[in-house]
Amino acid sequence: MFRQDDQIITTGGSGGCGSNMLPPTTTSPVPDSVARYHTHPVGPDQCCSAVIQHITAPISNVWSVVRRFENPQAYKHFVKSCDVIVGNGDVGTLREIHVISGLPAARSTERLEILDDEQHVISFSVVDGDHRLANYRSVTTLHPTPDGNGTVVVESYVVDIPPGNTKEETCVFVDTIVKCNLQSLAQIAENKLRRN
Repeated sequence: MFRQDDQIITTGGSGGCGSNMLPPTTTSPVPDSVARYHTHPVGPDQCCSAVIQHITAPISNVWSVVRRFENPQAYKHFVKSCDVIVGNGDVGTLREIHVISGLPAARSTERLEILDDEQHVISFSVVDGDHRLANYRSVTTLHPTPDGNGTVVVESYVVDIPPGNTKEETCVFVDTIVKCNLQSLAQIAENKLRRN
């Protein structure tokens, strides 16, 4: 399912997650060069989904926040702190995230998989941690709206379904976190634009 507003798109199954979930829309087409990053192989015990967020700010404002792998807490409210443990911000860099109390996790070790400043693509995978998001991989892409004044952010992921949970429960949980993060990103980028 795909709607134009800030919308959670839930898919699943064993095929490529992106192959049937990001069709062009009449107002904000997702270019093939962007959509291809959101095609995830999905195993039988995994779920895959995406969230799309429209932001009324140019890509430069949004990307300046998103690309900072070492500072996810700039817009991810569930992150308490982040420490780079290996690397200097290039692909392969490892960060350790400490999440706020009250969530069913305390820390997560994540690896930067893609950082493309030209195409505005960032991807990371979870490699360790005390949480239930095993084999989590996220890809975030940015592209301009047709009028050039805004940005469309697409964040997709694939993750194992934890024992005792259904595919739907897993997707609802992760979608909620991703949507909150992207709404925060929109607010920060739009406020930054207003200040300039």
